[in-house]
Amino acid sequence: MSLPPGYQVRAPTPDDLDEVAGVLVAGDLADASESVLEADFVRDQWSLPGFDLAADAWVVVDRGDAIVGYGQARREEPAVVESWGVVHPDHRGRGIGAWLLDRLQRRASELLAGLSAPRFRHAANGSDRAAAAMLHARGLRLIRHFWHMRIELAEGFEPGPLPPGIQLRGIDPGVDLPAVHEVVEAAFADHWGHHPEPFDRWARERTGSPSYDPTLWLLATQAGRPVGALTASVSGGRGWVDQLGVLAPDRGRGIAAALLRRSFATFAGRGLRQVLLNVDAANPTGATRLYERVGMQVVNRWDVWERALAGFPP
Repeated sequence: MSLPPGYQVRAPTPDDLDEVAGVLVAGDLADASESVLEADFVRDQWSLPGFDLAADAWVVVDRGDAIVGYGQARREEPAVVESWGVVHPDHRGRGIGAWLLDRLQRRASELLAGLSAPRFRHAANGSDRAAAAMLHARGLRLIRHFWHMRIELAEGFEPGPLPPGIQLRGIDPGVDLPAVHEVVEAAFADHWGHHPEPFDRWARERTGSPSYDPTLWLLATQAGRPVGALTASVSGGRGWVDQLGVLAPDRGRGIAAALLRRSFATFAGRGLRQVLLNVDAANPTGATRLYERVGMQVVNRWDVWERALAGFPP
């Protein structure tokens, strides 16, 4: 399949960051009337270990060399490639999205060549019906819903009391990263799509991110024993809770809520008025109910589609 007349494709460069982000924002505004992802999100995506901007991403440009479409693919373990893409609303309906999807699937086949049971996943805005129809027509099936949830913070947000016996503190990156990793790995072990991530890879991905800020991370302990952890960052002028986990034997005691409220207070103290997070709508620990109880609301939904790659042309 070729691009429609008047369009060309090339590899993106770091100089394209803001323009790619602009297409992403325009797409979100068209599909969901609100955008929560901006240039910082794209920058973090481009900094992920193993992601090759020259080989794993494409921009589609019009006759004026303006970027009107973008797509990227990244291999995850053990045999999965995850991708996403966007076409500017003014250029939809012309075959650009279909071309990008085909190119993403071919790249997935290249990245997973020789592996057993390779799978291709694609993320799309849950309100984009045209994208859903295209994905379905190409053999992908909808397998998961995710939500972006948000809270609006008042100045001087108070975190409230801690659960009995629980202490909350910030982390020392030179000492506490293994403890945070251990809690997060154990807490997410039963979550959909989770695979064990070695400490070195986990630490490299987190500390290598442009948005890495360990002064926003928290550790919950009881008698010195780590029982919960929260990682966070600032992106696009908003606070983000990136990972939140509590060990299974310690759940139901209000530890996760205390971590969230302390994080909200930290963001508010820095003058930020919005905090967001991303959550699996079918989270097995009841996290979505927790987030609602602390005052967060769903502002956007995005979906994950999947297909087996066996037999797909490389």
